Amino acid sequence: MHIIPKSPQQAKHAPRKRFGQNFLHDTHIISQIVTAIRLDRQDNLLEIGPGLGALTEPLLAEVDGMTVIELDRDLASQLKINIGANSHPDFTIINDNAMHVNYRALAEQIGKGAFRVVGNLPYNISTPILFRLLEFSDVIKDMHFMLQKEVVDRITAEPNSKEYGRLSVIMQYYCQSDYLLTVPKGAFNPPPKVTSAVFRLTPYKTKPITAVDESVFALVVRESFNHRRKTLRAIFKANGLLPTLDESDFEKIGISPSARPETLRVHEFVLLADLVVKNRQSSS
Repeated sequence: MHIIPKSPQQAKHAPRKRFGQNFLHDTHIISQIVTAIRLDRQDNLLEIGPGLGALTEPLLAEVDGMTVIELDRDLASQLKINIGANSHPDFTIINDNAMHVNYRALAEQIGKGAFRVVGNLPYNISTPILFRLLEFSDVIKDMHFMLQKEVVDRITAEPNSKEYGRLSVIMQYYCQSDYLLTVPKGAFNPPPKVTSAVFRLTPYKTKPITAVDESVFALVVRESFNHRRKTLRAIFKANGLLPTLDESDFEKIGISPSARPETLRVHEFVLLADLVVKNRQSSS
């Protein structure tokens, strides 16, 4: 049996700050994550940032095959030795930046249907990777990620909470989001400065509500939360990027002009964005 190194010291790999490397080693937490994902043998599993392979090996035991994307060349080579050469016929290592991968083309190349994506993402670039993956939501069944707890709290937040913001609304527009478990600092080597959490994103096959223009929806959400302490009336009055909305406009969509952004649900932001589009069209 081949032993996967549990620590950077065993692997003779110095964690690289620029890659945001903190390696998971707590076997109890690893087991909880694998259980939470609920894999089937035939799943098209894709792991982003496998690191030393602490999660990779138990995941691979649950499926017939998997693909991993690892940016660090040394770690990719080590995975090839530790797992790839361990006589597994369907284990593919891609040495590339997850931000540059065309996931649609990759899914087509593998030919096993939509991906189930797993990853302990580098915390310094986690949000850009999430937004990148949303561009390929048609070839992704679900995503299970570990991030700093603060970000997971924001993604899964409900309205009327201090965590609720732009990230909550955008992610929940595209996906069902579920908080799964909290991961203490000591589960990593070296320990990060923050507590982590694991969560699930399941892209909607059919969104509960779809904006007429998603770029306008994104703009409305961004500008609203840039002024989260203001009322909607004030936001839509003194903003050069958004048109002025009067009392009758808000009345049409059943939203109070004195409401603040953190009180609005996803569908209400869609109603606001669609109103902006409609007003622009009627004034042009």
